[in-house]
Amino acid sequence: MDRNNFYAVVMAGGKGERFWPQSRTSNPKPLLRLVGDLTLIEQTVERLRSVALPENIFIITNRDYVPPMKSLLSDIPQENIIGEPVGKDTAPCIAMAAAVVSARSALKNPVMGIFPADHVIKDVEAFAKVIKDSADFAEKGKIVTIGLNPTYPSTGYGYIRCGNNLPANSETRFYKGLGFTEKPDHETARNFLADGSYKWNLGIFLWSVPTLMDAFKKFAPELEAAAENIKKSVKTGKFDETVETEYSKLERNSIDYAVMEKITNLVVAECSFSWDDVGSWTALKNQIRPSENNNIVRGLHSGLNTSDCIIVGDNNHLISTIDVDDMIIVHTDDVTLVCRTHSAQRLKELLKQMSSDPKFAKYL
Repeated sequence: MDRNNFYAVVMAGGKGERFWPQSRTSNPKPLLRLVGDLTLIEQTVERLRSVALPENIFIITNRDYVPPMKSLLSDIPQENIIGEPVGKDTAPCIAMAAAVVSARSALKNPVMGIFPADHVIKDVEAFAKVIKDSADFAEKGKIVTIGLNPTYPSTGYGYIRCGNNLPANSETRFYKGLGFTEKPDHETARNFLADGSYKWNLGIFLWSVPTLMDAFKKFAPELEAAAENIKKSVKTGKFDETVETEYSKLERNSIDYAVMEKITNLVVAECSFSWDDVGSWTALKNQIRPSENNNIVRGLHSGLNTSDCIIVGDNNHLISTIDVDDMIIVHTDDVTLVCRTHSAQRLKELLKQMSSDPKFAKYL
């Protein structure tokens, strides 16, 4: 793969409700410093520099988040940070990105990768190796997804079943993709782990733009039509208006449902780098070294008989606890969240309840 000819697209439009109260409508998950000193979007872009030039990195986000993204990512061309008029899941987002890449690239067969903005991947060298090897496959008309061997029966990740090993002139192992299963129940996840032919689907996809457009034409013609119109608008200077018009026509749809579940030219690239989808407060247990009594602490904390807790605040506000275990405690300037660790997945339920009461609107 030629780094000069690879295009990396970051999807960064999600609010990240499971990280409330730090994540808000005005301060979405990609802009949070959850792990380390950089925001998630900064970490993602920094990692992608190993496979793409800055001018070939694109950020697709909500229009409201474009200004802070531009401020954080000052060395990415400003026109590469693009706002959607409304979130309609991943398929319209990817169709728009493909249109922009196709319009700006001088290549007939540009290869693009799709990367979520909320992954934590520390081994950048291993990451870059898999992406470069996968791009070579994608250039030959395959659609590639990255898979990781599962280490436990997770019910929070998607799985992809692998078939025969495919010949490749690389260290990365490739398999024929046989189908996806999204977030199985515990028994199914245990069976997948025992079977050995299933991998966690990381949600990282690579394809050439013509290959993707062919898939759209066959399985989602409305997305192909939208992409073609948006591509033309890049050169006519009517990009924003055209995106607005095309998005108003499209239904909400994921790329998995629109394309990935239907294609036959799917290839799975096996990765060995450590990976985590930072999906909720409990994910911090995988990323931050525990302090005394197995507590994960960010900020100022003092406690007695406190164990197995996730405690997040800042250095200007002391959080004190006594006789507390297995809790999540998150403090911001105007909200304090307290819940059991196993209840973290109910945050969306809480926010939905709050959204029905006007007095809570400013906290969402």
